[in-house]
Amino acid sequence: MKKIALIISALSIITFTNCKKDPSEPSNNNNNNNSNTATTGKLILTFEAMFGDSALVLNNKTYVTANGDSVKISTFKYYISNITLTKTDNSTYTVPESYYLVNHNSSSTVSFTLNNIPVGQYKAIKMLIGVDSARNVSGAQTGALDPANGMFWSWSTGYIMLKLEGTSPQSGSASKSFFYHIGGFSGTNNVLKWITPSFNSATANVSGSMTPEIHFKTDISEIFKTPNTINLATTYNVTTPGLMAKMIADNYADMITVEHIHN
Repeated sequence: MKKIALIISALSIITFTNCKKDPSEPSNNNNNNNSNTATTGKLILTFEAMFGDSALVLNNKTYVTANGDSVKISTFKYYISNITLTKTDNSTYTVPESYYLVNHNSSSTVSFTLNNIPVGQYKAIKMLIGVDSARNVSGAQTGALDPANGMFWSWSTGYIMLKLEGTSPQSGSASKSFFYHIGGFSGTNNVLKWITPSFNSATANVSGSMTPEIHFKTDISEIFKTPNTINLATTYNVTTPGLMAKMIADNYADMITVEHIHN
């Protein structure tokens, strides 16, 4: 019996020894922080429509332009595209296929997420108000560039970069309405506007565990002023490329500013 007990004890020691984990084997600890090794993350861009210091309320609220005209806004949308981000070390990343239609008539389209952004601290952004000339002549598009979105004229005149519609007692139109469908992508009729709204020394810090949000203010009042004061009695229907579309585009080149950044 003593001999059998000794054999059982020896076998137990061998089994216990063999079951001990080799310290060189990788751990399957689920608490590992994957964000430490992430190379890309996400960045959210959100656009809030304002008229000066007042939030946009479609159809019901009256605003006053620099010319003293009273306006109510019924439609407001525009393209944002060709986004490039700059890190604090001055390296840049251009977001591929970055074409977005910001439609303030639909709350689901005023915020969008940029995926696969390289991890880092970003101090600046550059983007285009409108759709670049190449995409204007590239045939049928999908997604934000789908003609079904109502922001496209034809293959010769291209995309409507910005659409603003509303009413005003001062409008020269018999219906007291106004329509600004701003387009034109070549020559003297080019309304494309590159913008670099300042972060005001803040940064957007992208990591595997952090998704920052850049919150932009889009000020509709800028469309009616500086460098060109718009008089609705005479300028109430701008729906083709040309001098008037260019004047309005020059006005809205500074309509987008950074309000704050959430990290």
